Amino acid sequence: MKTVSIRFNLNGRQVSHEVPANQTLIDLIRRQERLLGTKLSCDQAVCGACTVLVNGQPRAACATFAFEADAQDVVTIEGLADGDGLSAVQQAFLDNAAFQCGYCTPGMIMLAAALLQQDPDPGEAAIRRWMGANICRCTGYQMIVDAVRAAAGAKS
Repeated sequence: MKTVSIRFNLNGRQVSHEVPANQTLIDLIRRQERLLGTKLSCDQAVCGACTVLVNGQPRAACATFAFEADAQDVVTIEGLADGDGLSAVQQAFLDNAAFQCGYCTPGMIMLAAALLQQDPDPGEAAIRRWMGANICRCTGYQMIVDAVRAAAGAKS
């Protein structure tokens, strides 16, 4: 199997890997980097559980080849934290109980963070449109919408 050398910024630190050409970013994140917050669910870029930010844009890590991260800035759920404290979005999800089983939560938080970077004060329709890209089978989306609105308020 052909391998590719890659170097990229992962959660604020430079990493280097020699990866098979067909390896996905989620496999690199979970297996080589041992960052287990990013979840693998559908493995078809449909559910959003594996959402990471690549240069600030949400990407399905299950449908992104690891070599595509070369020379990019990749942020996982672990990289959103502010030092030892949670980011405003992470804290808002906790404060608003915007989770049940929690499996989809990292992807939801990453998508919410990307939305708030693009639009610091989104309306409910915009929040629902963005968050609809991630599937949650446990909660009602209202708690998620409330969490995103709370995070927007915390960032203002």
